[in-house]
Amino acid sequence: MTPRVAVAGVHGHGASHVRNVARLAEAGRARLAAVADPRPAEHLPAGVRQYGGLEELLAAAEADVVIISTPIQTHVPLAELAMRAGADVLLEKPPTASLAEFEQLSALVDETGRACQVGFQAQASTATLKLAQMVADGRFGELRGISTIGKWVRKAQYFQRARWAGRRTLDGVAVVDGAVTNPLAHSTAAALLLDGSTGVDDVRSVETELFRANAIESDDTSTVRVVTGRGTKILVAVTLCATEHLEPEVIVHGSAGRAVLKYASDTLELPDGTVEKHGRADLLENLIAHRADPAVPLYCPLSATGGFTTVVEAVRAAADPAEIPAGLVRWEGEGLERHPIVHDVETWIDRASDELALFGELGAPWTVRPQREK
Repeated sequence: MTPRVAVAGVHGHGASHVRNVARLAEAGRARLAAVADPRPAEHLPAGVRQYGGLEELLAAAEADVVIISTPIQTHVPLAELAMRAGADVLLEKPPTASLAEFEQLSALVDETGRACQVGFQAQASTATLKLAQMVADGRFGELRGISTIGKWVRKAQYFQRARWAGRRTLDGVAVVDGAVTNPLAHSTAAALLLDGSTGVDDVRSVETELFRANAIESDDTSTVRVVTGRGTKILVAVTLCATEHLEPEVIVHGSAGRAVLKYASDTLELPDGTVEKHGRADLLENLIAHRADPAVPLYCPLSATGGFTTVVEAVRAAADPAEIPAGLVRWEGEGLERHPIVHDVETWIDRASDELALFGELGAPWTVRPQREK
């Protein structure tokens, strides 16, 4: 039987999920059963019914797979609705806002026997998987560490698109939005995969330095250092306040050279100067194949996001991000196009990556407290 797929959350990134299901439907490999969203959707395929919420959808329509692309704080309750209705789940990242929620969802997967694939697309890239195998094979000599670089631009409209955007909590519930945990989350998840440290118990420690230039609760310019059970240092250096929007990089630092993964374009740059362009599998297609034959492994099962969720937990438990002094921030644009640029942030991100060091250890100017007059 052709699998029936429902989509919860059809705006923003959710719209791409609807298009993907429609693509598979044209090939006869899936059927878009229905969608759920409190806001009216545009450009739905003909005959597809929309419901105001997932509970209403599941009461009226049957679904074999449910794609959840909704606010972070709704992931666990909606995944539970879907799994208890007998559906497998494709859950957008980050899967949960805390380790407690992760454990709750993991127990639910065990109880129901349903599959839960998490939407870290880079984990299904042959570039990521090839680099992970090369690291495991010791192709780069002694591993000094892994770093991630994220230099993005996010404008006012990004933080105004939804109530939860830029929030650490909402109505007393953890959201843990932020540069590290949401828009640039793929970087950390990919770095952990390269090290073979994707489980909760694979992370030994997490240090966070969270900052913000925007008038938000969450971080927009941060460094995080993870030490894995293997002893590998993973340094995350990211900003949403860059001069220009650049493709993120995950860098393997070895005694025999370094390799760079650009996961957005599935590109791999090797120490000898070779640049390889790879492809990637589709996570929904993989989930459908796994549903038909459990011997087909998922590219990113929930269990393989435990290490990443440990980082989310550290960000959640950390002190609120420190405000970057106004003198270090330049603003451009007006209205919804307005956005901050942190002075020389790209240089400090590059240094953090090269030295596997936190901003504060490097003396980045926004980390230095001004001395009070005596």
